[in-house]
Amino acid sequence: MLHVDITAALAKSITPSMGIPDQEMVALRTSLRRYISDWLSERSRGQHAWSMDPYDKQSIERVKEAAIRIKGEGVTTVVWIGIGGSGLGPRVIAEAFEGPQSLEFIILDTLDPAVLSAYLSIINWKSTVVVVASKSGDTLEPISTFFLCWEQLKKARKERASERVIAITDAEKGFLRNFAIEQNIQILGIPEPVGGRYSIFTPIGLLPLALLDADLDGFVRGAKEMDTLCQQTTLEDNPAALLASVQYMLDTKRGYNVRVIMPYSQRLASLARWNQQLIAESLGKKETANPIPLAAIGTQDQHSLLQQWMAGPRRTWHIFIRDIEKPRLHLPEDLPPPFQYLAGKTTGQLLDACFDGTCAALTSAKRPHVTISMTRLDSYHLGQIFFLLLSEVVLLGKLYRIDPYGQPAVEVGKQITKDILTHGRTS
Repeated sequence: MLHVDITAALAKSITPSMGIPDQEMVALRTSLRRYISDWLSERSRGQHAWSMDPYDKQSIERVKEAAIRIKGEGVTTVVWIGIGGSGLGPRVIAEAFEGPQSLEFIILDTLDPAVLSAYLSIINWKSTVVVVASKSGDTLEPISTFFLCWEQLKKARKERASERVIAITDAEKGFLRNFAIEQNIQILGIPEPVGGRYSIFTPIGLLPLALLDADLDGFVRGAKEMDTLCQQTTLEDNPAALLASVQYMLDTKRGYNVRVIMPYSQRLASLARWNQQLIAESLGKKETANPIPLAAIGTQDQHSLLQQWMAGPRRTWHIFIRDIEKPRLHLPEDLPPPFQYLAGKTTGQLLDACFDGTCAALTSAKRPHVTISMTRLDSYHLGQIFFLLLSEVVLLGKLYRIDPYGQPAVEVGKQITKDILTHGRTS
């Protein structure tokens, strides 16, 4: 089970002027209780459709069947094409579960011609399945990249190319859906009300788990159990409400408007970027006040950004994410005298020491931080943390009075890009 520890963000740890006093947290309880009740009522009326995805047994079974079919055809490589939530969510799962015995999992989320050319030339297209994921079905980057891969598949497999493609897109409309129907490509649908960055419990997240032989059922079970916790109206019993309250109070009452999401696990690096997108696109809609997310990773960013965080302007606060049980990799016993204190220790012990040191240093400088701990990095706990962070955004939307759905400013840029490619530059 996940544990959210907010102690180091409170006044009793870092003084009332830097942290959150108990009375301010108490004052927020009534509002959060009402917001949680509103969220549950809205869900009963069909809103927040993403929150019901873990309960969609039919979708889960379709994903399992698709994965069994693909793995039964001798596929060795998955080329996953997606961007935003359709690329970052699967990347989290691939970083957690890809290994020597699993399928090779290549994620293409770029238009960089050097990168694409390299992959197009080295992939064995005869033993590859291409998954193209786009909720809207017409996003420039994944559709363009798919056309490149589609050409390679047709060269390698001729008229049977469509057997090695899966399209994950809107279940009801869009170019990609229509193209897949025309070409007899298998479609795994994303429910119409579910936006791309909220789609991790649709085939966007479920198919990578199934293809990599991870515990899909455990992932869903973790999400459901976190859902139960996030429906609690008591602040201390609801981890999403607890996290949202700290975010809101540190930003609006203490001026910490930069939220640093910093896992202490290389396998969770993309989780920070996933949450960065979730916060930025969901809440970046007011010039007056909204969280500014920044993805980081421990220990690397201790050596690049910690100086700024310790001694620079007091604008940042941290969410650390860590796994307690880790693979055991021991250093040699025979080390030079200056490093004898490391002899026989595991690299996990070293990583934990770096984490503890960073936390203690920030606390000593009266800089607030929160820690989310998971027992181990597995499907169950990933399901929990994804659901926790999605639920937090809903509650933050209510606290900040911002609609967390849609991204109108992004659509402006997409339209300008399309106009440039259609008509050329106008200035």
